[in-house]
Order: sequence, then structure tokens, then C-alpha cells
Amino acid sequence: MQESYLQSVLKQFEYYKTLGEKTFEQLSDEDLFWNYNKESNSIAVIVNHLSGNMKSRWTDFLTADGEKSWRNRDMEFEEILNTRKDISTKWNEGWDILFSALRSINAENFNSKIFIRNQEHTIPEAINRQMMHYAYHVGQIVYIGRMAKGDHWKSLSIPKGDSQAFNKKKFDQGTHKGHFTDDIK
Repeated sequence: MQESYLQSVLKQFEYYKTLGEKTFEQLSDEDLFWNYNKESNSIAVIVNHLSGNMKSRWTDFLTADGEKSWRNRDMEFEEILNTRKDISTKWNEGWDILFSALRSINAENFNSKIFIRNQEHTIPEAINRQMMHYAYHVGQIVYIGRMAKGDHWKSLSIPKGDSQAFNKKKFDQGTHKGHFTDDIK
């Protein structure tokens, strides 16, 4: 069961990473730094925050609290990334640390207790907590991208009005075919 859970969460995290990347591909450089107002975050800021969170939570996660003393969370919400390359670098740094940490979990350490802000978590609790956090922010990235592109947005799932055709295609494949990540265009 542990192995099946870990494989499932790896697929879920890969799915959300892909959603973000498919959004970045549709956007201009200017779109990545746009924000609705001074109180809202741009995609660049959200990426910076996600990366900071991932680095803090998953670096030495079995032996050190997930809120590292070296993390400056408030700076994650400043416009410090300046280029698409900066965004890509931060994005990949965070995800690489997360995936490396998840792949280090095994039968011997699966039942370890870990801490985030001095609060004890099982490994599944910590993973679920972070998965929901990352899904929340990736959803923001996708929504900002969709607003920026307007009518030129290419749906990452089922386009409006295409549910019936999409379901027909899926059911015409036979039963129990594919995986949810196959739905990303």
C-alpha cells in the first residue's frame, strides 16, 4: 500500500507540474509578470513562493523541520524574478527537490514522523498537505494564464461545450483505459 500511495502522489505532483508548464507555454513574457492589482500576485511571484516552499519543506525533511531558518517567506512574495528563464529555473529547482525527497521515501522511513512549523505529521499527512497547497497555487497560475489569454486560451482539460465529445472518445476506448494525466492536452 505504501508503494502504491507513493506512486499515486508522484503522478499527482507530475500532473500539477505539467499544468503549470502547459500554462507557461501559452503565455508571453509580459503575461508571466502581470498582476490584477497591487495586492494580487503575478505568476512569477507564485512560482517564487512555490519554489521557496518546496525547498523549505522537502530539504532534509526526515531530519529537520519543514520551515527552515534560512527561508525568507516574505521575500517570496516580492517581484524578484525578472525573466522567463528565472521563472523556469525557480520552478524546476523546487519540483526537483520535491521529487527527489518523494523518491527517497521507502518502507524503512515511511512511518517516520516529520515536522512542519513544529507540528508533527506522518509522511502521508505532510505529502497531502503540500499537494493541496501546490494544487491551489497551480490553479492560480492556470487561472491567471486563462485571463491573460482570453479567447486565445487553449484548454488544458475539456474545453467548454466539448464534454459530450470528450466522454464519447474516452468511452469508445473501452473500459479502464488510460490515466487521468492523459487528459492534459
